[in-house]
Amino acid sequence: MTFAKTVSIAQYWRSQPTFFTGTVLVTAIFSSFFIDHFLGSTIAVLLILQLAVVLIALQCNANFAYFSAVYEAASYNFLFTTPRYSLQMFNLEDILNLVVFLIVALTTSKLAEHYRRQQDELKQANLRNSILLSVSHDLRTPLATIIGTLTTLKEYQSKLSESQKDELIDSAATESHRLHQYIENLLQATKLQHGALKFSLDEDSITHVLHQAIARVPTTQPRIVVESQPNLPTVMISSSLIEQAIFNILDNALRYSPQDKKITVKVYRHEEMLRLDIQDRGCGIVPAGKPFLISFIANIPLRMAGLA
Repeated sequence: MTFAKTVSIAQYWRSQPTFFTGTVLVTAIFSSFFIDHFLGSTIAVLLILQLAVVLIALQCNANFAYFSAVYEAASYNFLFTTPRYSLQMFNLEDILNLVVFLIVALTTSKLAEHYRRQQDELKQANLRNSILLSVSHDLRTPLATIIGTLTTLKEYQSKLSESQKDELIDSAATESHRLHQYIENLLQATKLQHGALKFSLDEDSITHVLHQAIARVPTTQPRIVVESQPNLPTVMISSSLIEQAIFNILDNALRYSPQDKKITVKVYRHEEMLRLDIQDRGCGIVPAGKPFLISFIANIPLRMAGLA
């Protein structure tokens, strides 16, 4: 099984906690029933049921784990203690086993919840570090260009023609806007991560938002080709954030595509959705780097997509 498939399976189970919990509980009960019938081992039954609680606690939230602990304790009482198929218990050893099982199961659930919280915090910290590392070069490049351009203008101002001065000033202004855009992206991502950004949904045309994003890259606009279906419906969106996300993708596509190649943007209706496809002509991702990219994307909260 490949790394990508492993990540997708883990994401699927985490997105379906009820189904995952039910599957694990049923599997544990049937396995315990099989072990009890053929081996008659009470310890093995309790370990199987305890393992199920641990799996659910690690994969789902604490409420599912607590429910599983109580449910399996009741199942152990009903199916595996005398008298069978009754919630009554007379054997002191069975009562002690059940009490210990509940204590261990609830404690394990609490520890697993704490472990998951720490893992989420660690992922957030790694994500912040990854974002800072990924944009550090992008932040340094326009800043170095601005410093170099203004230094050249200051030192050689008397020797430069008016057209050369204008060119240097325009270059510095362009890179200043780019630097501002990168910083704005980081601020937006930070606000999203901490829930400080307020979403305001308005009815707008996706093609109108797209053209607004394209208008922000006027120097490369001729390289962008838009293919849009006519009479597309309006949608309820946060126009400014969608525009920002589109601009980020366009900027990335233009930066890593050959200068003589065009970027194709298609806007069309697909079933009950509006789809926007942006296709560049870059070299793509080398096969060896795909697992790392998949791992990085899998750890990014969906609400941050396109804004970091």
